[in-house]
Amino acid sequence: MQNLAFILIALGLLVLIGWLAKDFFMADEISVFIRIAVGIIAAAVLMLFGIAIKDRIAQSKKDDFEGVDN
Repeated sequence: MQNLAFILIALGLLVLIGWLAKDFFMADEISVFIRIAVGIIAAAVLMLFGIAIKDRIAQSKKDDFEGVDN
């Protein structure tokens, strides 16, 4: 149930971010240079986030806690 809550929160945030990004990138009063720079930064942050998640999943698959006592 907790995972479902996290998924719903993430989906809601993605919808809000998408709505804000659409308004930002369609605004005529913002310079094209600024819009491109923000887009590049956002893409880089998403790539780093994806790499961190992938590394975390890979690390959790190879961790073995045989010597740990509860």
